Amino acid sequence: MRDYFFILLQYVMPQHILSRLMGFLADIRTPWFKNSFIRLFIKRFPVDMQEAIIEGPTAYPSFNQFFIRKLKPELRPITEELLAIASPADGTIAQLGEIKGDCLFQAKNHYFNLEELLGGDKSEGMLFENGSYATIYLAPHNYHRVHMPLAGKLTRSLFVPGKLFSVNKLTSERIPHLYSRNERLITLFETDEGMMAVILVGAMIVGSMQTVWMDKPVAGHTVSKEAVPSLHLAKGDELGHFKMGSTVIILFEKNKATWLANSGAKVKYGQKLGFILGSD
Repeated sequence: MRDYFFILLQYVMPQHILSRLMGFLADIRTPWFKNSFIRLFIKRFPVDMQEAIIEGPTAYPSFNQFFIRKLKPELRPITEELLAIASPADGTIAQLGEIKGDCLFQAKNHYFNLEELLGGDKSEGMLFENGSYATIYLAPHNYHRVHMPLAGKLTRSLFVPGKLFSVNKLTSERIPHLYSRNERLITLFETDEGMMAVILVGAMIVGSMQTVWMDKPVAGHTVSKEAVPSLHLAKGDELGHFKMGSTVIILFEKNKATWLANSGAKVKYGQKLGFILGSD
């Protein structure tokens, strides 16, 4: 019964107002407020501050800066194997496997399709039909920067507005088309072995999402297509970040990827998730 009310509450609550309010509070720099906010968060969630470059919680100027804290690079070595796919984030693998036609498995009896996920672009959806995908859930305590699974040249960046349902396991098992309903930031890259998509999916109380090439974060109710710079990122390079927790989905074309990890596995960015199969 408690689960039912949690799902119902998400349908009726003012999702965007709540998220913007949390974003505002998380940017407050008044020392007593932001320090209390950070300490409360660390008490509630198992944050390992010894992994952070700045270990002292109160040294961060705001909660948001604490939340997108950078980690000591030596603790997240990037897999050096040439065709290895690196995990783009710390988190838990919600699902991964093959795309069945244009359908991706969400959880239990729920699926969502490529065209909806990619903002209604049918031609781009066709690129990944029968391809491979991995969905990684970032819990509140996780590191919240997102990195490149492979080296690639940026070809598209698009923000798609939508709902802000929670993306935890409970919600993914009960709300249809969850990832294609929530707001998301779609990035497409041309790699040596074909196209790759890295999609940042927003969620409840996610204040905003931002990439390294954007001047400011994106959030709101308007489709926003960014001017694409001439940008090439190496495997393991930072792509962007979330302010509060969410999900990353990566897509590869047909017959291009094979996975080593399994659903439910805990992963850290940089570790090997699978392999690119190479050219036909």
